[in-house]
Amino acid sequence: MPKTITTTKPIAGSRAGWLIKSEPSVFSIEDLQRDQRTAWEGVRNYQARNFMRDAMAEGDVALFYHSSSEPSGVAGLARVASRARPDPTQFDPTSPYFDATSSRTEPRWQLVEFAYLERFANFVSLAELKACADLEGMAVLQKGQRLSIQMVSKEHLAIVLGMGGSTHTLT
Repeated sequence: MPKTITTTKPIAGSRAGWLIKSEPSVFSIEDLQRDQRTAWEGVRNYQARNFMRDAMAEGDVALFYHSSSEPSGVAGLARVASRARPDPTQFDPTSPYFDATSSRTEPRWQLVEFAYLERFANFVSLAELKACADLEGMAVLQKGQRLSIQMVSKEHLAIVLGMGGSTHTLT
């Protein structure tokens, strides 16, 4: 029997969730499955930071997308497991994510934690996403769209869950 996931805090009545990108050589859905939970550190794009800080809510779901791989595509499902908080890597001079211009009193960069929900039975490649006419307008399919965190509508999320053979359904 499918597990039901409830979307939280819709924006303008249409947002159901998120798509988060990671290179599998850096952190994959298999890594999240092993660890069960991770801090999504190192995000250094203002729009992605604003999504985490201002729009993500605990319990929101996220498609886990493997980028810069062959093939790229959606590998599974995670959920937002914490509220946004300052990313400590911005203060660590030994971190590749160090930002000398960020201060502890006014931190520039945020992170949220994600928890593992599932690996899809069927990896959904970028080519398969592009071939699905019902996914027209999905941010990840837009030319030049490289943002590591993107909003996903309820309709698009439901379609990708079906394509992936997810054990979860939306309510």
